[in-house]
Amino acid sequence: MQTDVDPRSLIGRKAFDRNGVKIGTVDEVYLDDATGAPEWAAVRTGFFGRDAFVPLEPSELRDDALRVPFDKALVKDAPDFGVGRHLSPEQELQLYHHYGLQVPPPEAEEDPARPEPKDFGHLAGDNGREE
Repeated sequence: MQTDVDPRSLIGRKAFDRNGVKIGTVDEVYLDDATGAPEWAAVRTGFFGRDAFVPLEPSELRDDALRVPFDKALVKDAPDFGVGRHLSPEQELQLYHHYGLQVPPPEAEEDPARPEPKDFGHLAGDNGREE
């Protein structure tokens, strides 16, 4: 995804699958605590649906919407970890495997200021949840 995009600007945008079918609306964005880079988006999959995590890489922000390069069915089938809390490293691995993505290599340089293990924060939308 574009690196110059403010993660907060993703919240509230529509998300579409590889075929242009609407998946839902971006509810929250999860950041890598070590780098601050946006890694995952929680997409509300329907009025009474749940939030499904989608990877922001290799997704694209195009035509004012998040374009996810996976089928809607795969997104809706993603592991359900709930939202509003950090993703554990194990949960992140499950998501990478679910989407058939290669797990990124660990950081080359160890920085003692970085939290271990890798932890993911989130930015909540205007949905009444605390950040």
